[in-house]
Order: sequence, then C-alpha cells, then structure tokens
Amino acid sequence: HRGFETVTVMRRGLVDHSDSLGAAARFGPGDVQWMTAGKGIVHSEMFPLLDASAPNPLELFQIWINLPPEDKMVDPHFSMLWGETVPRVEADGVEVVVVAGALGDQRPPSPPPKSWASRPDSHVAIWTIRLAPGARLLLPAVAEGVVRTLHVFAGAGLKASGEAIATSTAVFAQDPGEIELVNGPAASEVLLLQGRPIGRPVAQYGPFVMSNRAEIVAAFEDYQRTRFGGWPWPSDEPVHAPDAGRFARYPDGSVARPPG
Repeated sequence: HRGFETVTVMRRGLVDHSDSLGAAARFGPGDVQWMTAGKGIVHSEMFPLLDASAPNPLELFQIWINLPPEDKMVDPHFSMLWGETVPRVEADGVEVVVVAGALGDQRPPSPPPKSWASRPDSHVAIWTIRLAPGARLLLPAVAEGVVRTLHVFAGAGLKASGEAIATSTAVFAQDPGEIELVNGPAASEVLLLQGRPIGRPVAQYGPFVMSNRAEIVAAFEDYQRTRFGGWPWPSDEPVHAPDAGRFARYPDGSVARPPG
C-alpha cells in the first residue's frame, strides 16, 4: 500500500497481521488496527484456524482513509487500539462503538499522528451503531462541509429523519443538521463514516492512492525496485502460534497486549 490508511474494525474472528516493518499482531472482536501506509508498506492478513472441528467465522470492516498530498510519503505507522479501550455508549436500546471521533464526552484512543483523522478540523468519525427494535438515536449536528455516510448492514425498517433505508444500502448525507434514526421491528446495525473531504485530486490503482497518474506509476516502480523495504518473514502468509493470544509487536521490538 502507499498513500492512504487502513482502519480494520474487528467484529468476529481473529486476524494475524505481519508487515514489512517487522511488526506483527493478532487481534479479535472489538479490536481496531490502524495502519498508515504512507510512502509504502507490505502487509499480510491471515485468518487463523483455531478450531478445526467447528466454524471459524470472520466479520470485519476495513476502511480506507485518504492522506492529504503533503502526507502521502510519510513513514509508515502501525498501531493497535484494543477493544477494551474503545468506548461503547449504551442507552435506551442503542449501542454505539466509538472507533474515531468523539460522541459526547466519550473519546477513543488517538489515531496515528499523520492520519487525516488526527486533525481536529477533519471531524473524522467511525462508529458502529446497533439499535434494538423500536429504538431511536439522534445523531448530533456536524460542522458545515462535513459529510456523513450511513451504511445499514443488518436489520429491517430503519428510518433516517423519516426516510426508509433498506438493508445493504448506504445513505450519503451532506446536510450538517441532526439525523434521527428510528428503528423498525428488527434489530438494525449501521456503520457511520464521517469526515471533511480533503478536497484534493485523487488517483487510485490497486493498493496505491495518490494525487495523479504519475505518482501511481512511481509507486509501482518504487515497489518493483525496493519491495517497500522487503519482506522479513519466512512465509508469504505467516500465521502466529495457536496459543499466541491477542498481541501487537511493533517495529522496535516492543510487545503490547490488551489491558487487564
């Protein structure tokens, strides 16, 4: 990858991460991996088979966030946000998991330092929302120029400010005002993505997101020449030990585990 970020939000299952920085991790439900590709990173995502006699379900969101032109060639950065540190707001049949962007006084761990989300005026938010049957949620107003997308990925009968939204449908909202979600007879789930557009040209091809075609060509040439630092693992598809547990090993060799 080059020129953007990936935010991997885990819901079910486990992911084994390895990359060209020498970093590695295993993360699971509730955890978030935030990776700034910057000038270039190669990574592997494997899904370990930990129970050979039963299903090993996997469910995740992987969200791509663009980087502004001045940050597309920053050093790569890898970080883990453990589920135990990601706020969950629950009230009146509604649960909101606040991956990025504050909800009231609930603030998640900080994004990487060169992320577009690290700029206060970007107003980036990533929330997963679960509404029980008949539940309501008033999404707060946002600053002028901030856009929101509501992806309804489960349920039936959800309405946004009176407009019915079918499941597996996304609604793009440019109005900065409040949005009232009113759920129908079945539990519904929504992925909210919010932010101020960077407002600069974008060129994307495969795993590269740059500002123009010349930069895309340069990305391919750089990768073919350098492999973005090479691959330090003995396999192209490394899987960590079955008993490894959830962990993150950073490029400097330090190891972090979930709190508690």
